[in-house]
Amino acid sequence: MSGLYTSLATNVLFPLHERLKGHTTVRLRRSMEESQWWSAERLLEWQVQRLRAFLVDVERSVPYYRALFLKHGIVASKVSAIEDLGRLPFLTKSIIRENSGQLRAADARGLARFNTGGSSGEPLVFYIGVERVSHDVAAKWRATRWWGVDIGDPEIVVWGSPVELGAQDRLRAVRDRLLRTELLPAFEMSIAKLDSFVERIRRRRPKMLFGYPSSLALIAKHAEKRGASMNTLGIEVAFVTSERLYDEQRETIGRVFGCAVANGYGGRDAGFIAHECPAGGMHITAEDIVVEIVGPDGRSLAPGSAGEIVVTHLATRDFPFIRYRTGDIGVLDQRNCDCTRGLPLLKEIQGRTTDFVVAENGTVMHGLALIYVLRDIEGIAAFKVVQESIGLTRVMVVPGPTYEAESNQRIVAGLKGRLGAGVEVRIEIVDELPPERSGKFRYVVSHVRS
Repeated sequence: MSGLYTSLATNVLFPLHERLKGHTTVRLRRSMEESQWWSAERLLEWQVQRLRAFLVDVERSVPYYRALFLKHGIVASKVSAIEDLGRLPFLTKSIIRENSGQLRAADARGLARFNTGGSSGEPLVFYIGVERVSHDVAAKWRATRWWGVDIGDPEIVVWGSPVELGAQDRLRAVRDRLLRTELLPAFEMSIAKLDSFVERIRRRRPKMLFGYPSSLALIAKHAEKRGASMNTLGIEVAFVTSERLYDEQRETIGRVFGCAVANGYGGRDAGFIAHECPAGGMHITAEDIVVEIVGPDGRSLAPGSAGEIVVTHLATRDFPFIRYRTGDIGVLDQRNCDCTRGLPLLKEIQGRTTDFVVAENGTVMHGLALIYVLRDIEGIAAFKVVQESIGLTRVMVVPGPTYEAESNQRIVAGLKGRLGAGVEVRIEIVDELPPERSGKFRYVVSHVRS
């Protein structure tokens, strides 16, 4: 970490920004930078204390969990081990959709509305409070500093979420300029766009990249094809998240940009779950998040066994995520990382990916461009998009109680707007979606070579 401006941004500008928003990010990051070196035993003891206090608060303030605890005979103040969570049923997207009002704490203030559907395919609306935001930002900030970069270092973000892309108002633009962050939209990956992305990266000479592994790998391959040198720009690290990182992508990104590649795992709903350190360990944010790996029967599995990742986020008292089913498959690691941090490790994250799709005119787009068309249409319980060819895209829809016939027209119009007016969009109403052989659902699948 170097540079007077980076120091100004890290120690003055960003802390001021967070304070004005009512966040406690700076204090939390400093605390996390101390606790990451605690022993595994001390971290577990801290987790249990936080879990008990969290559940006591939730029991008092959240109607849904007050009733659930009573039904299952759970007294929050008597929780004495992480294993006690196993007495509670899982939280699912359908439960959140059906109980949104009852899941809010009675004294919650200033909740921000979020929706997601990128990796699960099930549109979901939920709420996040200031405490949760502070903890997630602090965790991400800590992990960023592991790699010798910091807030204020020049950064290129390749992203596709409308939350980010729709928030580029004057205040956000000013903040990004002050913190030296430039956003490149990942939805459209045409030849012209890729040329401009390569040029903007070369012009900015960022110290870090952040984005989808598929997007960064595509930009890297395009730069290589164009003969554009990217490995002398001074890029230290590429942070990738939101999709499964494949070995080929890691190699391509690292080789072309001449930097380290750091994998991250988490989501808007589940929070910042884990991040890779320079020694290769995928560290769980244990100060805030309890991770369980469960089998098909719902029972917790030992480290080394693959199962669904279930998350309890201890900073979500305003809208609790307790034993939340992520739908992702993972494996816990029982080894200690060579970096000597006491934070527990994820050994593997399986089955998380989003394909690119190809429009009628040859434009390559991130699959999330189609997901965002569908996720905000009311009444869709779940969906899967399969691009069979340039001229045909199938959409399997599991309808909810409020699904209307005119929703089909909205889907067709929305996808044609992305893929081209001449593309046939075929809607198929189904009772359930077929999973991949891995057990993980993929909600955008393209059979067209990009």
